[in-house]
Amino acid sequence: MRLQEMRKLVQLRGATLDPTARRLGACYDVADLRRAARRRIPRPVFDYVDGAADEEIAVGANVAAFRSWRFLPRVLAGVASASTAAPVLDASLPVPFLLGPAGYTRMLHPDGEAGAARAALRHGVPYTLSTMASTGIEELRSAVAPVASGADLWFQLYLTRNRAQAFDLVARAADSGYTTLVLTLDTIVAGNRIRDLRNGLSIPPALTLSTVASVAGKPAYWYHLLAGPALDYANFAGGAPTTVMKTADFFDADLNWSDVADLRSRWAGRLLLKGPVGPADARRALELGVDGVQLSNHGGRQLDRTVAPVDLIAPVREAVGPSFTVLVDSGVRHGSDVAVALALGADAAVLGRAYLYGLMAGGEAGVDRVLDLLTAQFRSTMQFLGMNSVAELRKHGRDLLTRGADK
Repeated sequence: MRLQEMRKLVQLRGATLDPTARRLGACYDVADLRRAARRRIPRPVFDYVDGAADEEIAVGANVAAFRSWRFLPRVLAGVASASTAAPVLDASLPVPFLLGPAGYTRMLHPDGEAGAARAALRHGVPYTLSTMASTGIEELRSAVAPVASGADLWFQLYLTRNRAQAFDLVARAADSGYTTLVLTLDTIVAGNRIRDLRNGLSIPPALTLSTVASVAGKPAYWYHLLAGPALDYANFAGGAPTTVMKTADFFDADLNWSDVADLRSRWAGRLLLKGPVGPADARRALELGVDGVQLSNHGGRQLDRTVAPVDLIAPVREAVGPSFTVLVDSGVRHGSDVAVALALGADAAVLGRAYLYGLMAGGEAGVDRVLDLLTAQFRSTMQFLGMNSVAELRKHGRDLLTRGADK
């Protein structure tokens, strides 16, 4: 072959000068982003996201439960114009997933909650702000206004022992136009997170001997952390430094159904309950006027060995009927997981660690990368299954799934 002919075949790709873009461009799934995050972030901070409670059985089981399902595709269905749009509560989302709450994300990257929210809203999906966020309710609303002034922001609530303080957060969220309140049920006591205990991670981060030693290994991380605004829990600013484990002292072990009823009377917007909610509790929530549930075991970070939330979808849907909203989190790592969730009866999936790996790997752009990857994966999975719409996927879902041989 002549040299001139070879030049036509060989096309050299231009070098990407931006290190973040180069790093993210080499990530083709969430596992790649996790590896990129692990290389960039000090171990105690990475473990804060990646770790779980006790023996970390549930966190692995959550992922395995999604992957235990096998697809039975329909062929010759003409899916060139397949649409991923999905109705969730009162909105139509371009894809059936959204970003869930995560505490203290400015510790993961300076873009933090604001960057994750902007990425979500650019993709047309809701973002959920955590009670334990490092960005305040009003501050986040202002930060996302340039992207989408009518953005669909949700607020995740811990009903703390200090009820006046908790209800003040509810009122502020309402005044700032947050549309949905997500009450977390499974933090009545602290999860026994071994990695955090071993690492001694504190809020705000304290310079211990181990953290000083890690400065040398991750200088860019520490430079950006120290150059930005001081870190704190925005909704509890000014308190004494505390370990991640000790933040559970805020929570109320006496949380019960009367608190849900009281909250329903105080909040005029949409109300969801988030936790390992079984069929009987889902029916009770429906009777109290709750709008839906987010099936969750906190990503395995609270009670280890809790049932994988994906395995609760079908029995909960059967218990509450078609109009009650059912979301699911814990273990969603791929667009195919979203398809499994919808086929089993969920309205949408909620991302947690998946987008946090992207945030650690590349800030706001990393969250964009996660959303782009999962959107493409979900669309192609739908097409491979012979489904032209989310409604069709949900209608025929149980005929499209079977358990793997290991089940």
